Amino acid sequence: MKQPQWVRFGDLIPCRSAFIDAHTPGSDQKENFTIIGGGVSESPDQHIHIQATPGFNIGAAGQPPRCFNSLHSHNTAEVFFVLKGRWRFFWGETGEDGEVVLEEGDIFNIPTRMFRGFENIGSDYGMIMSILGGDDAGGGVIWAPHVRAAADAHGLVLGESGRLYDTEKNETLPTGESEMPLPEAQWLNALLRPDAATVVKHYVARYWDMVAISAKQPVLVIGENGLLKDKPGFTVDFLTRTSFNQQAQTAEKDVVLMVMRGHWTLAWEDESLTLNPGDTVWLPEGTDYHLDVNVSGESSLFRVTRTEDAAGLTWTGDAK
Repeated sequence: MKQPQWVRFGDLIPCRSAFIDAHTPGSDQKENFTIIGGGVSESPDQHIHIQATPGFNIGAAGQPPRCFNSLHSHNTAEVFFVLKGRWRFFWGETGEDGEVVLEEGDIFNIPTRMFRGFENIGSDYGMIMSILGGDDAGGGVIWAPHVRAAADAHGLVLGESGRLYDTEKNETLPTGESEMPLPEAQWLNALLRPDAATVVKHYVARYWDMVAISAKQPVLVIGENGLLKDKPGFTVDFLTRTSFNQQAQTAEKDVVLMVMRGHWTLAWEDESLTLNPGDTVWLPEGTDYHLDVNVSGESSLFRVTRTEDAAGLTWTGDAK
């Protein structure tokens, strides 16, 4: 049977040229991390910590104050929770359809087929952790046309293969490869353009609300019957020190643990591991494990579990 694998927060290796806006002023200081799976990075320089995927990808973005990630869209789920800092998320082709500010521990299940961007509006370096649906994370990123134009003006070209070429380093498109086509007008016109009231109600869960609800048992945050109703190919639940029993548990499907607060002890077979904020652990299907909190104080984590649902567009169900 496959053995658990983990990545320490302090061991994360950033890529500063992961995406097409890497030279664009305002976006040129961001860092991208791929923790489990290749994610959607467009750069061959991206370090991948754990190559295999459990049906979804885990990554992170780190940015100094006032650095932003440019407007883009996905064909599968993109979920963020704020590990450190204060972040403004905005959406629409020009970023003017709406916005919401998230604090540490807040989680955002961003709908597919909607241009979105995010900015660190805190006073220090900030970090958001991400879950991307699908083994191939939906095949990549679709950038707003004005983002592509700005990138071209600063020397970056995106090939149809999804690879980035830097003309400032004398890189050119290989013979036979064309530039990635821009989104067609029909596709742009079909994009979602929800207002902030809709987004906050259906796609955002606040940290302290989840802490309150999980006082006696884990709270399902993302799932068919979750606080945020969706079937993106995985579920996300939230645990605190008081929301689970001390009995051994079994990963019926692949499970990933992502620590938000506190220090946790994870045990399996004859092994044990102390987990700290920002650490990520993959427990392969069939792993028997035990979780405990080993210090007093605030403790919380997100648990992501693979499901049999196909990765794809956001599921709306009957309630939305």
